[in-house]
Amino acid sequence: MAIFEGEDIFEIDPNRCTECVGHFDEPQCQIVCPVDCIPLDQQRQESHAQLQLKYQLLTGKAS
Repeated sequence: MAIFEGEDIFEIDPNRCTECVGHFDEPQCQIVCPVDCIPLDQQRQESHAQLQLKYQLLTGKAS
């Protein structure tokens, strides 16, 4: 899982986050977060194709 409980807050592992590409139409963490505090990392922007490839590598599933 990309989301895990950190020392003080929940954190997101960017190496495992696909922004829900391959699972949902939009990032689920942003939808359910009660305080709207999950920004996109401007230093790590990934295209839909890059996120899809990451999903395939992490799950072993081809689309």
